[in-house]
Amino acid sequence: MSRTPGSTQSIKSKINDILNIRRSWFSVLIKYCWIFFFVFVFGLPLYVFSVGINLFGLFGEMPSLTEIENPENDLSSELISADGVSLGRYFRYENRSQVNYKDLSPVLVKTLLISEDHRFYQHSGLDLTAFGRVIKSFGRDGGGSTITQQTAKNLFTMNPDHSLDGSIATLGALPRRIVQKTKEWIIAVTLERNFTKEEIIALYLNTVEFSSNAYGIKVASETYFNKSPDQLDLRESALLVGMLQSITAFNPRWHPKAAVGKRNQVLTKVYRAKYKLRTQRQYDSITALDLGLRFQVQNQNQGIATYFRTVINPRLKEICAKHGIDLRSSGLRIYTTIDSRLQRYAEQAVGERMKGLQKEFYAQWASANPWRDDDRKEIEGFLDSRIRQADIYKSLVNKYGEKSDSIMIALNLKKRMSIFTWDGERDTLFSSMDSLAYYKRFLQAGLVSMDPRTGHIKAWVGGLNHKYFKFDHVLQAKRQPGSTFKPFIYGFAMESNYNPCMVREDISPSFAMPGGKIWYPPNHDGKLGSGEKMTLRHAMAESVNTITAQLMKVFGPENIIEFAHRVGIKSKLDTVPSLCLGVSDVSLYEMA
Repeated sequence: MSRTPGSTQSIKSKINDILNIRRSWFSVLIKYCWIFFFVFVFGLPLYVFSVGINLFGLFGEMPSLTEIENPENDLSSELISADGVSLGRYFRYENRSQVNYKDLSPVLVKTLLISEDHRFYQHSGLDLTAFGRVIKSFGRDGGGSTITQQTAKNLFTMNPDHSLDGSIATLGALPRRIVQKTKEWIIAVTLERNFTKEEIIALYLNTVEFSSNAYGIKVASETYFNKSPDQLDLRESALLVGMLQSITAFNPRWHPKAAVGKRNQVLTKVYRAKYKLRTQRQYDSITALDLGLRFQVQNQNQGIATYFRTVINPRLKEICAKHGIDLRSSGLRIYTTIDSRLQRYAEQAVGERMKGLQKEFYAQWASANPWRDDDRKEIEGFLDSRIRQADIYKSLVNKYGEKSDSIMIALNLKKRMSIFTWDGERDTLFSSMDSLAYYKRFLQAGLVSMDPRTGHIKAWVGGLNHKYFKFDHVLQAKRQPGSTFKPFIYGFAMESNYNPCMVREDISPSFAMPGGKIWYPPNHDGKLGSGEKMTLRHAMAESVNTITAQLMKVFGPENIIEFAHRVGIKSKLDTVPSLCLGVSDVSLYEMA
């Protein structure tokens, strides 16, 4: 077959075009290979190095090796009983407490690794396999951050107290996030070089937040399950691990259904890994369980010895100030003489007794107002005078002016509030005046228990409920001690060489009073004595007023006051003969 010159030339032209296209694609390929080489093989390390040294101040300072090895976190200070039980914590913003790896439940650790970073022991801070999975799925299969990276983020890049931003951060959210992520990588690698894997796990669980003012695994396990971290089982561990994905969306208090769903997702991973759950029946059984919460937000109103914690707070701050320590952020462990078992019994005893007395009080007074004078007449304007001492009244005066009618209108405006009852909290509609009248009808009490051999305080109950009654009836409240003051008179007598076997007659002595009157102290039966002879030991045991008054007349009030102040009474005592019968107000703490 013959070909014309034109057709041959056309074929050659097409072949050349094809070859040119291939050369062009090959050139582009070579070009991109060089770009890849310079960007990823040369440029990326250079960029990471630049971030690490904060080149030209563009990226912000990196934490020093010392800071990474010894990260600073605000740690709550813990108050501990004599028998080793946590009574509560002092904290500023975050209730956080550290634990060591040995204090973690093995089930918790394994559940965490299965769910969040199952190659944790194979990588060195960065999981390239996880990165590849994220890129391939465009992020649909989860993130690529390792536990080490999350620890780095918790410690520094997401911590406002450790700002690592440079001038690039001012360009926008995306550049700032890229630099932050780079720093996470650098810090993660540094953590891996300076910590063991177990230390990183503990560090991570100590820095994560679990909502409800629970920071770190120790506080979280106490808040949600009233347990220490070493006691957590599989169901509880799965719930807390699931919360790490979103502490708000999977909070078991606010979104219980979502929390159950997320917990069961974690348990599904555990089942697939054949850890603990080896059969379908075991899996079905545990996923059918409820959350098992024993929820209690930790604050100064919750737990035991609430009044004691509040009362010693100023003293602890004073001690810390002398040593340059911040009580609320230094992670102190403060050991007390309080016995948690005796404290619980004391609170239970006060609660049971006061509940019964309050019932009797209501039955006696019914709807009548109990605020009365010495003649049992109702004190007019009692509530009005008391409301003026309240913070709400003072704030209204600042807002409206002292003589404004708006003050009483606001004080009588009803609003929703929770109130204390002996059958638990109750929601109601009360005005401020309603609330005052309601709480002024409650009987109050205090209890303090002290070891007489050492003076150690073993139990302290300052009132009925610290949330609703802040006033402490052990240290702050002062009342007439009555006959319990008599030991001070007998104590001074023993110090003055009297002895318990000395005999006195049960006869009331006379005291000259101002205005020419004579006072004869009667016994509890109203009589001025029986004339019976008895020892001082017997007189004190029977609380005989007349013989106590005889000793007062011998020694004088001044000497008794000096003795009482010397052995622990701080309150002002009146220099009067009736002091022997306990007419001067003192606190329960002073008496003990």
